[in-house]
Amino acid sequence: MPAVQRQGDALILHLHVQPGASRDAVVGLHGERLRVRITAPPVDGKANRHLIEWLAALFDVPRSRVTLLRGETGRVKTIRIDSPRTVPPEIAQLTVDPA
Repeated sequence: MPAVQRQGDALILHLHVQPGASRDAVVGLHGERLRVRITAPPVDGKANRHLIEWLAALFDVPRSRVTLLRGETGRVKTIRIDSPRTVPPEIAQLTVDPA
């Protein structure tokens, strides 16, 4: 499973999330998942809300286009981003188009 997959006009991100970091950042790969650090603490859904808002800003889309598909309570998450306007270079180089 690639860390970033293109599915039509959407991107599917397979993430390993580290909450409570000093800054928000895409760090690289953690196994087959994209490792990201976020500043929000992992309590009461704050980390998930922050992750969605940060990804929306990173990909220049409204929050409504960022969907948490799997991993609501864990560090391993799957996110769908519909019609991203921009794709950061560190993520674009990991993107795999379906065969």
